[in-house]
Amino acid sequence: MNRFDIQNLRDLPIEKVAERLGLVVARHKALCPFHDDSHPSLTFNTVRNTYRCYACGAYGGPIDLAMFLLGKPFHEACLWLANEHNIIIESRESCGRGGESGNGTETKEAAAVFDVKRYERFFDNTYLSPEARHFIFDCRRLDPRVIRFCHLTSYRDKSGIHWLQIPYYDIEGKLIGIQNRNLDYVKRENVTADSNDRHAPRFRFPKGSQCRLYNQQVIPMLRDDEPLFISEGCSDCWSLLSSGHKCVAIPSATTLRTEDLRPLKGRMCHIYPDNDEPGEQLYQRLLDAANTIGFCLLRHNLPADCKDYSDYYLKMLTC
Repeated sequence: MNRFDIQNLRDLPIEKVAERLGLVVARHKALCPFHDDSHPSLTFNTVRNTYRCYACGAYGGPIDLAMFLLGKPFHEACLWLANEHNIIIESRESCGRGGESGNGTETKEAAAVFDVKRYERFFDNTYLSPEARHFIFDCRRLDPRVIRFCHLTSYRDKSGIHWLQIPYYDIEGKLIGIQNRNLDYVKRENVTADSNDRHAPRFRFPKGSQCRLYNQQVIPMLRDDEPLFISEGCSDCWSLLSSGHKCVAIPSATTLRTEDLRPLKGRMCHIYPDNDEPGEQLYQRLLDAANTIGFCLLRHNLPADCKDYSDYYLKMLTC
């Protein structure tokens, strides 16, 4: 986990983090968990992105709040925040098949290099476990042709956890990273300090993975006048592809960097923003990037009862 990752976690909206941790926030205040509080005395400063209790003196940011309420050390609290907010962070483990990890002797420079030869063989002969097939075809109802095009595969690690392996390719079709999605992940509500929560994270990434813009290999396939859709997350991308659209995805809006979108220069792009605050924020950031890089962005609104395009796709299939 590098400084860039940690800063992304510190930039998470403090009130949203507090709510994810079980606090009830109203008018920028909540009952203080740091002392026996009967009247809301924990105050949130959304400009500085901090909390402060003027009764007991507690003060900190998103990571501090997670450490206290979860009873976890710094690193584990950061991982929890990343999982809950779909933030991509560099894992200290290689997270390949079988839960492989490095021997601890690599330098930081070596750890930052993605070992293409080691991982590309995983996608030569893809395999979908029953758990992966259930997620992809029963829950998401995706087109098998999309799954083959995206080279999705799966495995079970030594601890018995089922993972979906999602390869990332650059615009020339070269493997540049892998996102491993935990198929057994269940979002835990009301996590407390004594919950002994040792579940594996929702996502893992091998060292050096460049998981910034997903499905870049579709861009050279576009006709000059053909629209390109942008989604937030791989699942929405697969749904858009299954709907017959060509699509790339931003895996994490929080870590989006303008330079990651340079392959979109000169393109006509479309987006269905998620029906929530992060979806609106991503749309605004993409508008800024479009002006900087030089691509067009056309917005489409989802129905009010659909959270994201995956919901919309499933709804259309049942109509």
